[in-house]
This record gives sequence, C-alpha cells and structure tokens, in this order.
Amino acid sequence: MSLPGLAESRIAAGAGVYHVAHGGSGPPVLLLHGFPQTHLCWQSVAPRLAALFTVVVPDLRGYGASSAPPGGPLGEGFSKREMAAELVELMTGLGHDRFAVAGHDRGARVAYRMALDHPTLVTRLAVVNAVPTLEQFERMGTAHSLGYWPWFLLAQPAPFPERLVAADPAAFLSQVFDTWPSDPAAIPEEARAAYLEALTPDTIAAMCGDFRASFHTDRRHDAADRAAGHRITAPLLVAVAEDEKHLEDAPTVWTRWAEDIAAVRLPGGHFTPEEAPDELRAALVDFLAR
Repeated sequence: MSLPGLAESRIAAGAGVYHVAHGGSGPPVLLLHGFPQTHLCWQSVAPRLAALFTVVVPDLRGYGASSAPPGGPLGEGFSKREMAAELVELMTGLGHDRFAVAGHDRGARVAYRMALDHPTLVTRLAVVNAVPTLEQFERMGTAHSLGYWPWFLLAQPAPFPERLVAADPAAFLSQVFDTWPSDPAAIPEEARAAYLEALTPDTIAAMCGDFRASFHTDRRHDAADRAAGHRITAPLLVAVAEDEKHLEDAPTVWTRWAEDIAAVRLPGGHFTPEEAPDELRAALVDFLAR
C-alpha cells in the first residue's frame, strides 16, 4: 500500500531513518499516526489535503518502515521529546522551518510535545483522540480503565511484552482493530495486512519503547511543564470521536494546557483517520486555513 499521489523517501534524522510520504503544495503540514499503525492510516486524508497543503507523513520512530536503535530499559530514545526533536530535524531538512502538525493517538503525543518544546516552529496543532500523557495516567482508574491495557502491558520490562506480541501478532492486531473502532470494517483487510506486515520484532520493540517512555519519562516532562505553567501557544484543534466516551471532556482538559482552543466532534470510534476521513479532512482544512 502507498499514499496515492505522494512520493516516498527515506530520510535520516537524529539516530533514526524515517520512511516518509510527502507531496502537494502550500503551507506545510506534518501528519503523525498512532498505535499500532503506520503512516498508511492517513491514506484517505493526506492525498486530499495535498491539494491545499504540502503534506509530510512519516512512520513514527521505529514504527512501520522507519528504523531506529532499540530503546533503553526505560524507553530512552522514545520519549516524545526525543521523537519530536527528530521530526523537527526531518522537517527543517525538507526546508520547512515553520509548519503545522496534526497527530492521532501516539502521534498526538509527539505533536503536542513538539508544540511545547519548539513553540516558534509549530504554527498550528491538531490532536485527535488524546489528552496529555500526564492527564491520561491520572484518569486511568475510571470505568474505562480496561481499555488502557497497552499503557501498562507494553511498558513492562523487556523482553516480556515483546515476546507476548510476537507470539501471535495477528491476534494482537485483531483484538485492537475489532474492538477499538465503532465499525471494525473501517479498517479493511488490505490495511490490516499492511499493519501486520509492518509488525516485525524491531517495530514491536519500538512500540514497547514508546509506551515505556510514556510511563517513565513523558509524564515527568508533562508534570514539569504543568508545574512551571508552560502552555501551548499555537492555536490548538481538539478532535474527539463521538464514541470515545472517555474523552468527552478532552476540550476542557486541554484548556489547562493551551491558550487558543477549538474543538470538534467527529463520527466513529478511536481510528478517526480511517473511520471518518472526510469529516477529519474537512475539520483540518477549516482549522489550518484560518
């Protein structure tokens, strides 16, 4: 699978080598995918955005066809601060000194960290189905806590979670894609096959590094920012799926972190770029063109 009309490149940034789809014309927009996916989740959004914007759509560090050194025992190398810094290097290497960024799920965590750490570079920020990592940990004792299993399972010390996922990666993905969307058919067989092909021992290790970093480091970075009163200064769009009931208060949560907030509710469940691509694209166009 590929993103229609976009070129594909491998670009070195930091300690990683990123697989990147890119193309279009107009103001630059960085699109970041979530777990357990790749840049292909944007297949129905990015090509159409490219009519108005220059889109850059990478696989996150170590995910998909991007490669990176293994993370440390506490997820070193995969903190959202480190991941954001590498993507800033990638964007500036492509000639984009200032750009908008939109992220879904894990990608949203990289995106908001980028906006906090590099405020002069990020022109606009959109987060889809996410609240800040610190806030996420603080609310995990609610009725929805069973749905947060990746946060604790994948953060366990290596190689325990890596072995569990690698034992039956197809079943692992089926559990996610059959239960997190409102309509499992929104993740078609072709996409599921591509995500399964991308689930190699190296990418499994990267996913675990990503979650270990959130447990051990990312929430500490968030706590420091919250204590210091640091806020996101770029305009922020908070997009929440209608069936993500545990995130109904996300716009209110983000008011503690950002100065200029717009919010939108979109149809479907967790995988908004695939469940509601037309509605998400329209919301992004409206927000980015303001």
